[in-house]
Amino acid sequence: MSGLYEAAFRRVLFPAYETGLRRRRTLAYLDDYRRNQWLSRDQITALQWERLQHLLEHCYREVPYYRTRWRELGIAPKDIRNLDDYANLPVLTKADIRAHSDELKADSWRDRLLYKATGGSTGEPMRFGYTRESNDRRTAVMWRGYEWAGSRMGRRTLFLWGGAVGDPTRTHQLKDRIYNTVFSRRVLNSFRMTEANMAEYADAIDRYRPDIIVAYVGPLLQLAQWLNASGRKIWRPQAIIGGAEAMHAFQRDAIQQAFMAPAFNTYGCREFMLIAAECEQRHGLHVNSDHLLVELRTSHGAAGDGQTGDVVITDLFNYGMPFVRYANGDMATASAERCACGRGLPLLTRVDGRILDAIRTSNGHVLPGEFFPHMLKDVPGLQRFQLVQRSLDHLDLSIVRGAGFDEASLAYIHREVDKVLGGSVQLHCHFVDDIPLTRSGKRRVTVSELTP
Repeated sequence: MSGLYEAAFRRVLFPAYETGLRRRRTLAYLDDYRRNQWLSRDQITALQWERLQHLLEHCYREVPYYRTRWRELGIAPKDIRNLDDYANLPVLTKADIRAHSDELKADSWRDRLLYKATGGSTGEPMRFGYTRESNDRRTAVMWRGYEWAGSRMGRRTLFLWGGAVGDPTRTHQLKDRIYNTVFSRRVLNSFRMTEANMAEYADAIDRYRPDIIVAYVGPLLQLAQWLNASGRKIWRPQAIIGGAEAMHAFQRDAIQQAFMAPAFNTYGCREFMLIAAECEQRHGLHVNSDHLLVELRTSHGAAGDGQTGDVVITDLFNYGMPFVRYANGDMATASAERCACGRGLPLLTRVDGRILDAIRTSNGHVLPGEFFPHMLKDVPGLQRFQLVQRSLDHLDLSIVRGAGFDEASLAYIHREVDKVLGGSVQLHCHFVDDIPLTRSGKRRVTVSELTP
C-alpha cells in the first residue's frame, strides 16, 4: 500500500502541489540536475564555468558591494578567464555580510527577496536573502542527493531532527501535522532525547516503520549506542541519512549495527542547503558542482588531493543576494578520485570541522550542540554567542549583544533552554565584547569541557 501511495504522490500529488498550486519549478530543475549528474567531469566543469561567468557579470552590473570591491582591486568580469583568476577575488565572510547586507542585494531584486536566518556552526547569527528560483533549485538538489541514498518523494520517512522553538500556534501545529502526513513524514524532536526516554524513541520508530530515517548524527548515534548496549531490536529501515555534522567511521559502524541498514553522510549548511552527499557507493561525498562552486583553500592556495582546506562556496543561482567565494567556516578534504557510480560530480573524501559538542546533564540528558544555533538564530540583537559546559549542572552562555537585545530576549533564551533541560542545569548568561577564536581560527558554538 505504501508503494502505491509513494507512486501516486510522486506522479500526481506532489506535481499538483509544487507546480500547480505553489507554481514552483522544483520538478523541472530536478529533471535537469538528474541529467547533469551523468555528464562527464569535463562537461560539468564547462557547465559550471558558464554559469559562473553569467553570475559574475550580473554581480558587477547589479550588486553594489561587488562592483565597488572589484573596482578597487582593478578587476572586471572580463579579466576572470579561468578559476585561477577567479581565486583572486576576495573571500566573503559572515562579518562582511552583516556589515554590508544591503549592498549585497542586487538592484533589480531588492524588493523581491525571501529571507532566512542562520546560527551557523560559528555561532554568529546572520540573515540573508535569496530568490525563489534559487530556493526551488536548492530543494531540487536536495532531492537528488537524498535519492542517492534511496530516499524519494512520498517515501515513508522519519526525521530525528530539531523541533520547533518558541510557541507555535495551534494553526501552525495543525499545518505541520497535515504537511507531514501528506508527505509521509514523521518528526521526532531530538532536542528532548535523554538516556531515560530512549525506549520511547525506539517505540516511535517501531510504530511508524519508516523506509528512510533522516537524522542529526549526534542523537542518532546516541540512540544507536543505547540500542546496541541494551540489545533492543528495532524496525529496519532501508537507509539512514545523517546530517548537521560529519559521520565518522566508528559512528557509522555503530549506527549500521543498531539499525541493520546502510548509513549515508551528507554535507550542507543553511546558506546553501545540500552541498555534497554520498551516493550508493559511499566512497566520498559528491559535490553538487552543477549548482555550486566549492573550493577548498589552504594557506598556499587550492587544496590538492588528500589535503584539507577551508570551504569556500559560490551559489551559482542566487542572483538576488549573491554569495561569491563565501567562507562558511567549515573544513573538508579534497579527493581527485572518480566514483565507480559513473557520476561526473567531483568528490570530497570527508568533511571536517562540523562537530558541535554535546551538552550533558546529571539526569542523563544529552542535548545536541545544534540546539543552540537552532534556538538562538532568531533572537533579536544577538550578534555572537558561545555555550560552555564545565560541570553537569552548570552552563555558561557568553553573548555579544547588539541594540535589539533586551530583557525579553534573555527571558526567551532561559525559557527555551528550560523546556529541553528543565531544572537539571543552571544557565548563566553573561555579556562579553567578543568571542575568542580557537587556535585554528574558528569559533566554537558549544564547548564541553567535561571529561568523556
